Amino acid sequence: MRRYLIVGNWKMYKTIEEAVGFVNELKVEIHNIRDVDIAVCPPFTALSSVRDALSDSNIYLGAQNMYFEDEGACTGDISPLMLKDTGCRYVILGHSERRKIFAETDELINKKVKAALKYGLIPILCVGETIEEREANRTFDVINSQLNKDLDSIEKDNFQKIVIAYEPVWAIGTGKTATEEQAQEAHSYIRNYLKENSSDEVAEKIKILYGGSVKPDNIESLIKQPDLDGALVGGASLDVRNFSQIIKKSREVPR
Repeated sequence: MRRYLIVGNWKMYKTIEEAVGFVNELKVEIHNIRDVDIAVCPPFTALSSVRDALSDSNIYLGAQNMYFEDEGACTGDISPLMLKDTGCRYVILGHSERRKIFAETDELINKKVKAALKYGLIPILCVGETIEEREANRTFDVINSQLNKDLDSIEKDNFQKIVIAYEPVWAIGTGKTATEEQAQEAHSYIRNYLKENSSDEVAEKIKILYGGSVKPDNIESLIKQPDLDGALVGGASLDVRNFSQIIKKSREVPR
């Protein structure tokens, strides 16, 4: 049975002091929760300090991005080895903001996924369509294309070491959320894709998260869907009360 996974993506927010203060408060709020996997993804500057603050907790550490090289002349970037050194378990790859603002291609994301797997990091691979693509009824075509390219040449047995996050671009930071039916439809498509490209057994082990204006008041209706295994939370993960409520409410929905 897949456990729920709730991940907070802090994006470009929080100083080191703010990040440490946040996780210290969060630990108190969720100290007794052991049946949901929880992770926070701070900015690079706060990773080491947050790692130390999480050492006695039930919360995992993740990063928001990385480059695929071990080391080298890659000014301003960070390697998988560096993330392992800071204690990261997860790394978000292919987020729509990286694709749009930084023009990251599926070919680049594929290299990052392979590098993450090589060093034992769990990639949280983001896929999803824009509003124009949805209105043109191209949602499944977009997801299929992204998965084909992002997972290209990855051994099928390694699929189960990856988390997929479906994030409709039109719902990120807009206050709009996919309906439960829309979310389930996309998640079901992804699950079937994984079955066709690996096996039923492997596909049933893979967590598929939803990302896009997740809040305490919509997490239960979303997570009730059979193929939703948790959430990649943006804005609501910046507030201790909101994020802890999302975690607490998710555990109330039976698997």
